[in-house]
Amino acid sequence: MKILPILLLFISLNTFAQSYSEQIAKHRESYKQDFIKESNSPLKESDLQNLHFFEADSTYKILADVEILKNEKVFKMPTYDGTSKEFYRYAKVNFKINGKAIIMTLYKSIALASNPIYKDLLFLPFTDETNNKETYGGGRYIDLSSKEIIDNKIEIDFNKAYNPYCAYSDGYRCPVPPEENDLQIALKAGEKTYTGEKKHRK
Repeated sequence: MKILPILLLFISLNTFAQSYSEQIAKHRESYKQDFIKESNSPLKESDLQNLHFFEADSTYKILADVEILKNEKVFKMPTYDGTSKEFYRYAKVNFKINGKAIIMTLYKSIALASNPIYKDLLFLPFTDETNNKETYGGGRYIDLSSKEIIDNKIEIDFNKAYNPYCAYSDGYRCPVPPEENDLQIALKAGEKTYTGEKKHRK
């Protein structure tokens, strides 16, 4: 009599895995198409075959506790072209992945905060132990929204981690992930190393 509930559980888990993989596949297809639509893009349609990703893994979709920071000063986050961009620390997030406790910082861009379209945008740049091995050496980014913080929690899906434009071409002002977001784990989720030839932007 116990076989049926176990079978139903297996089917429902399998369905969840499939639907989650499909969600990530759709997200990545949209991500690729944005390169073609964006006038400032470093990639053309023929370059998209050189984009690679880890397989979707819901282990890396987590619910983090959020601590909103108060009275934070604006600071200059260095960029890979030697300049900087102004940000302030918006919140601390803490969670566990594979049993390891992690604390990261979410940032808010001063330039984008004044734009009605991007006023809620939160920036999560990070480095981890896959860099220079399976992923871009300069780290990766995740975009979030302050509207996604509900009851002091926010969902962070590392399957949606993406490379900065600097991974594909020089000539872009890509922020360098601050040391406080250097993770001492290998986050095998999101975008991998670009395998095309690096471009030179005029």
